Amino acid sequence: MTDATAFWRRVDRVLARLRPHRQPLTLAIDAIVVAACWNITYLFRLGFERWISARPGYDIWVLLGLVVGYALASWLFRVPQSLWRFSGFGEIKRLTLACALAGSVGAAVVMGLGLVKVPRAVLALHPVVALMGLALVRIVYRMTYEHARARIAGAHGEIRRALVLGAGDAARLLLAGLHQQGWVVLGLFDDDPAKQGARIGDVTVRGTLDALARHSRGEGATHVVVALPSATRAQRQRALALAADTGLPVLTVPSADELRTGQTRIERLRDIEPDDLLGREPVQLDEAGVAATLQGKTVLITGAGGSIGSELCRQVAAFGPARLVLYELSEFNLYSIEQELSESFPALALVRLIGDVKDLAHLRHTLARWRPHTVFHAAAYKHVPLMEDLNAAAALRNNTLGTWHAALAAAEAGAERFVLISTDKAVNPTNVMGATKRAAEMVISSLAAQHPGTRFMAVRFGNVLGSSGSVIPKFKEQIARGGPVTVTHPDIIRYFMTIPEAARLVLQAAAIGASGQVLVLDMGEPVKIVDLARDLIRLAGHTPGEIQIVFSGLRPGEKLYEELLADADDTLPTAVPRLRVARLQQQAVDFDDLFGAGAPASVADDEDVRQRLRRWVPEFGQQAAR
Repeated sequence: MTDATAFWRRVDRVLARLRPHRQPLTLAIDAIVVAACWNITYLFRLGFERWISARPGYDIWVLLGLVVGYALASWLFRVPQSLWRFSGFGEIKRLTLACALAGSVGAAVVMGLGLVKVPRAVLALHPVVALMGLALVRIVYRMTYEHARARIAGAHGEIRRALVLGAGDAARLLLAGLHQQGWVVLGLFDDDPAKQGARIGDVTVRGTLDALARHSRGEGATHVVVALPSATRAQRQRALALAADTGLPVLTVPSADELRTGQTRIERLRDIEPDDLLGREPVQLDEAGVAATLQGKTVLITGAGGSIGSELCRQVAAFGPARLVLYELSEFNLYSIEQELSESFPALALVRLIGDVKDLAHLRHTLARWRPHTVFHAAAYKHVPLMEDLNAAAALRNNTLGTWHAALAAAEAGAERFVLISTDKAVNPTNVMGATKRAAEMVISSLAAQHPGTRFMAVRFGNVLGSSGSVIPKFKEQIARGGPVTVTHPDIIRYFMTIPEAARLVLQAAAIGASGQVLVLDMGEPVKIVDLARDLIRLAGHTPGEIQIVFSGLRPGEKLYEELLADADDTLPTAVPRLRVARLQQQAVDFDDLFGAGAPASVADDEDVRQRLRRWVPEFGQQAAR
């Protein structure tokens, strides 16, 4: 950054800090200009030799009266409320009316009082000279403001002014990076008493976090930046709430985890992400046994390019497996995760396979060839309304039949572990998607009894923030379009976890789970979806009046609340805090009856599929009968 840029950055910061005091400053500056123009008019009328000596003794009182008159006329025509950086014809029009009124009344009063020693030419010319002076100072201000903008942001850039929450090491590193990117930081806020009034570079700590609202009004700030990467979840939640209350768009620095892993740098600001809104501390699982489970082993992941599958790939890769087999139906998703892993883990051996879990022959061939030690089964259809509407057969084939194929092929290939990724919607299911996932849990429970050489387990968790089809991306798209934001019901609640958290839970399950178990995360308090929507609207810099929330009604198969355990499930604690284990109800499954006798093609009629699910998933039948 050049010295000239630094100078203009300081100028812009000073101008921004003066804006809250715009009206009194305007009156003061205009008063000075009116007084100066009175003297300039005398100089023009009487010349250098007489412009002081020829004045009457009461001239000072006339001048004070005129200054007051001009101030009153300015207030009448709302001149002090104007923004000088946008001065134009409208401002000149108001100044002309104010000068004409003040000049006329002033001249009339002076002549009415018989103050004949005040030259009539001075009284006549002064309003014109005052108008020129008042217009000139506004033109100079606007030129200075726009020149500062151009020098800071570049000829085609948009200047951005930030108020930063946090004055620690993160803020210190952040300031240097932001200055390079053309930002102007107006002030820092921190709750530490020792930092009040301190300076980082040339930026002052201007108060506690609670003072943000007072300073954000009228200073020209365009954004609020939350620079608290190491704060507790409660501290970050409070900071985000205070930032949202300003009505400005809110950005944040990367989290401590992102910085620790080297995924990004502190000055790379980002929008508020789903995990920033999680109302509790992310669960940090004990990964002591995970390395022993994965390091130097072959791992296969179905649905490797999906939201959960791709995060599993990243986390598994970090443990140094001998080989990672990516099994994915979508060519684009497979390409995307393969490219990312090749760049991040160049030494990792990757096997990239386009495959369908409904194709048992291909699965058998794949697992027999690569002999994975651990199989993570993430391939599934999970969109509840979509599966509910004429797609029951597709859901059964992919979610349940696909699980049977993958688990059976894993057992036949001698895999040590098979981990099914299940959902809270499998508990007392009211929809086809949940029923097919509950049936998938029953499938692996049945296989666990038939194939003792492989440990079969399931992991059950709630909604994953930011996954494809989840509410957060949908809400963000609706906000970007200007709304409305659609919520199904004002009372609907959900348990939430982040994608990395979900992936860690799956890895932990592989390390500690026994065959026939389902592992469940204590996810804390559920979150009201409408509150989540309101938070996103506010953090985007909008008010509820600007972006409307519309309630569209519960969709087919949707519940107001979800459960992680069925009434009959007994759970036991594990060595990992907030992680509990339940034993799946062992039940022999007649696969021919569940999937339809013979070939998968027979699973075609939607109502027939529902009848089969009600037969094998009694809870689904009970819910449907209500």
